Amino acid sequence: MLIYITQGIVLSMYAAVIPGPFQAFLLSETLRAGWKKTLPAALAPLISDGPVLLAFLLVLSRMPSTFLDALRLGGGLFLLFLAWGTYQSSRSALSVGNIDQDAAPRSLLKAALMNLLNPNVYIFWGTIGAPLVLEGLDISFWHGMSFILTFYGLLIPVLGGMIYLFGTLGKLSERTQRTILLVLAVLLLGMGTYQIWQGGMGLVG
Repeated sequence: MLIYITQGIVLSMYAAVIPGPFQAFLLSETLRAGWKKTLPAALAPLISDGPVLLAFLLVLSRMPSTFLDALRLGGGLFLLFLAWGTYQSSRSALSVGNIDQDAAPRSLLKAALMNLLNPNVYIFWGTIGAPLVLEGLDISFWHGMSFILTFYGLLIPVLGGMIYLFGTLGKLSERTQRTILLVLAVLLLGMGTYQIWQGGMGLVG
């Protein structure tokens, strides 16, 4: 069982700290709404990953090849939507008094949708995560569950810690915050465009 716990630790750290669309989203939301309002977004993988993992466990070898391409296309469009929202935030003041009181639930839902449309989630569970769980389940129920429990048991606190650290950027000047948000908007735009290109090429190829 130790091998599955170890793999859960290593892979959760990788999923949390490797820069990607989800991490960029968390950073932009933290600067926009504050770390306290964004903190619930750390729970997003618990909402988005469950259906994905279950689907791969049930139909792991039957997933059509065009699925990830269509997902990349949808995820790219959603990233463009996030880029536009981040750009709009970069043009407005980021004072604490302007923080929307409904930001926390919206951050969680947006983060869950962001993760659900992230092809990396499907690639991870389809090629690494789900096979490890199935391998563990062949030994015993708790061998398979040890990987899942370790993975999320570490992933969620690490994401929460990252959001808190991102929140310290709120002490920067308004001009610096706006600059960071603008850079994030450009990054999200680039990621979205790239995913749309990948998805489109895959679907027509």
